[in-house]
Amino acid sequence: MKIIRFFLTKCSGDRYIAMSYFFQIVISGVVVGSIYALAALGLVLVYKSSRVANFAHGQIIAAGAFITYALTVWASIPVYISFVLSMLITFCLAWSVERIFLRRLIGEPIISVIMVTIGLASILDGLIYLTPFGTENFSFPSFFPQEPIMVGGVSISWTQLVGVIITFILIGGFSWFFKKSTVGISMRAVSDDQFASMSVGISVPGVFGLAWATAGLSAAAAGCIIGNITGLNFDTLHSFGIVVFPVVILGGLDSILGAVVAGIIMGLIQQFAGGYIDGNWGLNGTGEVLPYIILLIILLIKPHGLFGIHEIERV
Repeated sequence: MKIIRFFLTKCSGDRYIAMSYFFQIVISGVVVGSIYALAALGLVLVYKSSRVANFAHGQIIAAGAFITYALTVWASIPVYISFVLSMLITFCLAWSVERIFLRRLIGEPIISVIMVTIGLASILDGLIYLTPFGTENFSFPSFFPQEPIMVGGVSISWTQLVGVIITFILIGGFSWFFKKSTVGISMRAVSDDQFASMSVGISVPGVFGLAWATAGLSAAAAGCIIGNITGLNFDTLHSFGIVVFPVVILGGLDSILGAVVAGIIMGLIQQFAGGYIDGNWGLNGTGEVLPYIILLIILLIKPHGLFGIHEIERV
C-alpha cells in the first residue's frame, strides 16, 4: 500500500487517474489470480497423484459455494463455521467420488478415467439444475464493512482483502503439507513412482483417494471465496472452474508453484485485457477469450508449462 501511495502522490491530473486505474487493475488481477491459484491446486493434486485431469472440478467448486450458502443462510450457521464445514463436506464428497467411481478404474487406460470425470460433470450439472441454485442468483449476506479500503484513489473491498488473505493462508498450508508432512511426502512419492511407493508400503489407492479429497477441499474454499465476491450463479462458478484448466497448463500440470504463479499471471492478463483492450477498443469479452488463446500458445511452444517436469520416456 505504501508503494501505491508513493507513486500516486508523484502524479497529477490525468496521469494520476491513469496510475490509479493501473493499480486498481493490478489489485483486481491479484485478487482473481489468487483464487485461480487456489482452485488450480485441486487439479494439480489429482494429476500429480493419478495423472488424470478432473473435468468435474468446476462443478465441485460450485458445490462448495452452494453448500456454504445453504449452511449460512438456510441453517443460520455463522459463516466462518459454514466455510469450514463446507470444505469438510466437499472433502468427503470428492473422496466418495474417487472411492465409488474411480478406484475401480485403477490400471485402466487414462482415457477411460477422463471420460468418467466428464460423465460425473454432466451428472453434477443435472443435480445442481434440479435445485434452486441451478436457475437462480443468490448472494451472501454482508459480513464486512461496506466502505472499501482507499489508498490514494485505489480501492479494495473488505471481502476481496479477506478473500486474498484466506487464499494465501490456504496455499501456504497446502505447500507445507506436501513438503513437510508424512502424508504429503507419500503423495509426492506416489506421483514420482507408484511401483517404488508400493514397495515401501505406501497405499497407492489410499493416496489417490486422499488427493481427490484434498482437491475437493481446495475447490470448495475457492468456490466460497469467489461466491462471496461475485455472488452465487452456477454458470459463473462453472465457467470459473473451466478457466482453471488454462491456468494449470500455463503453470505445469504437476507443479504446485506453477499453479500459484500461473494463477496470478492469468488473473492479471484477464483484468488488463478487460480494462484496456475492451475499454479502449470497444470490444467485449477479451478477458474471457485470452486464457484459451494462451492455452493454445503454451501447448504449442511449451507443452509442459512454465514449471512442469519434462519427462523423457525410453522405449
